Amino acid sequence: MRRRSLGLCILLGVGQAFAGELRWGFSPADGMPYVDIVDHQLQGGFTRQLGERVAQRLGLSLRFVETPNRRIDGFMASGHIHVICNSNPGWDSKPERYHWSPALFEEQDVLLQRDDRPAIRDFAELRGKTLGTSLGYVYADDLMQAFAAGEIRREDTRDLASRVQMLKRSRLDAAVDMRRPLLYLTRQHPELGLSVSPLVLQSYRMHCIYGGQLPVPVESMDRVLDEMVRDGSIGRLLENSLQAPQEP
Repeated sequence: MRRRSLGLCILLGVGQAFAGELRWGFSPADGMPYVDIVDHQLQGGFTRQLGERVAQRLGLSLRFVETPNRRIDGFMASGHIHVICNSNPGWDSKPERYHWSPALFEEQDVLLQRDDRPAIRDFAELRGKTLGTSLGYVYADDLMQAFAAGEIRREDTRDLASRVQMLKRSRLDAAVDMRRPLLYLTRQHPELGLSVSPLVLQSYRMHCIYGGQLPVPVESMDRVLDEMVRDGSIGRLLENSLQAPQEP
């Protein structure tokens, strides 16, 4: 009977063999096009679409769980979430605690500026300027060194919306954030008079991390995500998420 059951599981596929709930964390700090949050519920964006497609391919039910960055470790350890994406091993003080997925896509740290100011095209042009940054974030080495030396002033804020308001009041020369959220902002709100500068501060690859209570083998999750990278699914989801607001 055991051999027949195992064979049946193989025939039914990974999804039915590992039926269960997949608890997918999402960070409210990510913003669109990654997450569209209403009353703490994930209503749309790339993260929702990715989670739905992965769960479907694995044959799992799915629950999205709001996960502030400071709670990721605790939620992972307790099994409150099984997976969360949009991360990089270089950002984690102990990356060996988790299993890291294959790289899903590339992101970049770039600058948001007012349209009525000259575009910053070279790192040397940042000297003497004030940049809006995310509280507690570590940036590219040359930028961190310039902050430490006082060559560039760092103004920490809690979120992108705060940095946008400071830009509008000319309290910042530019704001640092990931390229896709800034592109989404400028496309959806041209009335702000803001644009993304040509200067790339840093490029990095984005991954998912899995906790120890993942309801499927890590190899199964890796395989599904790798297939989605290779068949272009993830690239299409990213592009679609940039185009228009997501419907619930």
